[in-house]
Amino acid sequence: MATLLPDTGLLVAAPPTLLRHGLLVTLRETWPDCPIHFTTDPAQLPALLRQQPCALLIVDGPALPATVLPTMLQQIQRQHPQLPLLVLTGRRPPSLPQARPDAATLRLLSRQATPSEVAGAVVDLLAEGHVSTLPAPARPRALPPRAGFSPRELEVLSLVVDDLCNEQIAERLCLSVRTVESHRRALLQKAGVRTLVGLVVRAIREGWVSA
Repeated sequence: MATLLPDTGLLVAAPPTLLRHGLLVTLRETWPDCPIHFTTDPAQLPALLRQQPCALLIVDGPALPATVLPTMLQQIQRQHPQLPLLVLTGRRPPSLPQARPDAATLRLLSRQATPSEVAGAVVDLLAEGHVSTLPAPARPRALPPRAGFSPRELEVLSLVVDDLCNEQIAERLCLSVRTVESHRRALLQKAGVRTLVGLVVRAIREGWVSA
């Protein structure tokens, strides 16, 4: 396991979705003694990095306009050439700036990667010193029979992972809001968790739904 210095930690720039909160939970479980800093405004990264040094930066690329991301990454690499970068990308990887000879590793990972896969990429990234691209994550495992979810509960679970609220799920599945609330309570009980973030983390870890 890679060691992170407690006075530096990780900086994550991403939207405040349940999936990203699940990522924070996983990172904090992996490095309980390491500060994990989080910002929902990637455009503020250059200023934040001047104020708070970190051991590694994770950026949710699609949260920024395609024309802004390469320029911002180039600025960060110029100001912090030894800072490893992990960029979560959409279906079309961004055009990244050419790496400087003295620059730290810059790695791409599908933004559909599970929190555990992102944590694994962090471990690898801290041990490397060259630009590389990870392959797309493996397809999720089939639903374990012991989970005991109904087909409708799995539909609701998938939409919960996509960060839809009760009203949006009800509209999408042509259900009443009260029925959706009932399904969510059943999901929490069957998954053995108390919060939606915990439900999302476990659902992705167990392969009950795709990220």
